[in-house]
Amino acid sequence: QVLLVESGGGLVQAGGSLRLSCAASGRTFNTMGWFRQAPGKEREFVAAISWSGGTTLYADSVKGRFTISRDNTKNTIYLQMYSLKPEDTAVYYCSMGAMSRNEASYNYWGQGTQVTVSS
Repeated sequence: QVLLVESGGGLVQAGGSLRLSCAASGRTFNTMGWFRQAPGKEREFVAAISWSGGTTLYADSVKGRFTISRDNTKNTIYLQMYSLKPEDTAVYYCSMGAMSRNEASYNYWGQGTQVTVSS
């Protein structure tokens, strides 16, 4: 059984930064990723990282502003977000699965953490 628990969300002004964390328990030797869902919109891919950390993938909308990383000694992945924009406002979900931008490739999901960016 895999359990993913996100933390670090909150309210921030535009231009600010936040770091999200996702602690994993159970089977952890997989790619992990972040998705987000804004009100009234479908869930969308944000970033993914391979188990070794050697491969990363980003959505074009966050490339250059967000950085995904992982610490396998802590079974935790991170999403460092800089230069936040109001359009980054969403519930952010941690996931585990296969390297892909498609959410169908991810088998396990956290409960989500809210990120709100005020203008």
